[in-house]
Amino acid sequence: MKKLLIYSALLIFLISCGNSGNGELTGVKGRKRYYSPDPFGMVYVPMGSYTMGVSDEDMPYAQLNNPKTVTVEAFYMDQTEITNNEYRQFVYWVRDSIARRILGETKPEDYFISENPKTKEAYDPPFLNWEAKLNWNSDQQDVRDALAQLYLPENERYYRRKEIDTRKLYYEYYFIDLKAAAKKNHSSPQTPDVTISSEAFKVNTTNKDASWNNRPQGFNDRKVFVHRETINVFPDTLCWIHDYTYSFNDPSTEKYFWHPAYDNYPVVGVNWRQANAFCIWRTQFKNSSLNGKKGETFISDFRLPTEGEWEWAARGGYDGNSYPWGGPYTRNDKGCFLANFKPMRGDYIADGGGKTVIVAHYPANDYGLYDMAGNVAEWTITAFHPSSYNISWDLNPDYKYNAKETDPPALKRKVTRGGSWKDVAYFLRVSTRAYEYQDTSKCYIGFRCVQSYLGRQRDDNPARASKVYR
Repeated sequence: MKKLLIYSALLIFLISCGNSGNGELTGVKGRKRYYSPDPFGMVYVPMGSYTMGVSDEDMPYAQLNNPKTVTVEAFYMDQTEITNNEYRQFVYWVRDSIARRILGETKPEDYFISENPKTKEAYDPPFLNWEAKLNWNSDQQDVRDALAQLYLPENERYYRRKEIDTRKLYYEYYFIDLKAAAKKNHSSPQTPDVTISSEAFKVNTTNKDASWNNRPQGFNDRKVFVHRETINVFPDTLCWIHDYTYSFNDPSTEKYFWHPAYDNYPVVGVNWRQANAFCIWRTQFKNSSLNGKKGETFISDFRLPTEGEWEWAARGGYDGNSYPWGGPYTRNDKGCFLANFKPMRGDYIADGGGKTVIVAHYPANDYGLYDMAGNVAEWTITAFHPSSYNISWDLNPDYKYNAKETDPPALKRKVTRGGSWKDVAYFLRVSTRAYEYQDTSKCYIGFRCVQSYLGRQRDDNPARASKVYR
């Protein structure tokens, strides 16, 4: 009798659980609550509307910077430009991953993870084991011989010590061409890089034509939209000499990237493709660190800002201002310059710096962003076209074109914003557009990353993590 009562009570409990919600639509239970802290070194830029383009009379550039009211959704943006030390972390990661791959061919049990430790399921291909110690000065001959592949040959060494051959620091990554995947008309089923055969579609037998004229949500082979890129990640350390042939560039410019004295200076000599690769690596690096941690989830991707996002962030919440600090002048009320540029017809040091200066040297705008004008210009993800303001949408405007190596130079232009240490005040304006070619690197162009805001309740604590160097 006692057992019968226990079974009855258990049955009633199970029935009551099955009827939870009383038949109402309550959503899926048991999903983890999304939480992601404010990214380190980034500031929150709220959504808003503003007049994108020139805010005063500028006849020569009226067509290029055609004023237009646009709306931009909220996002996070790096507080400063990416520094030499931060980009160096990317370079060292690529170097170490190549070294581990080389050593894995000699000692796969030490440098590869070939199976899941819990399920014993084999990984194909295996993962690199980042827990394994990488000893560049190993006493083992086979290790030294393997790592020797990464060093410069003796006849090419400038110094007697061993030097990494930076020509071998290639980063391989994949990305999905969502623009091509979202195309609605496949009457000529092609993407920019690959032709899609009709066999890749799941054909609707009841209405065959509809499967070609509408977006194919039944697409079988999505691999055609996945692209592989391989790029050398080491910046052009000779860009200072290349950009100014008839100028003496002292030896410190050659040391600009790797010397610790320049750790917190903005990285330069990085082309647009390298900047994109950095963003993809940063996303993967962050996601891999969160994988398996309780209460954490995958983050939204790091990427370059769109031109519309960059201008909205640079304005600092104002509409119609000429410069990020809000006023129409390049000096404050004490007569001090507010950015690093070329003032007074070429008096470079009048603002406190001859070339680049340490990031966050000048006051931030009202969003807490430093150096949105001057120091180095910044890459955006937007392709440059004189009429892009007229053809882009007014909600999150953007104009993209993923130029191939075979494309003419005019299609490889990417928008740069903010002006640099070598520019006059006009290029510091928040509305001024400029461009550079995606496969070129300059000593006056850097970049910073953004991350889309996914709607989490913000913490307005002013003590959020900051990377500002004081």
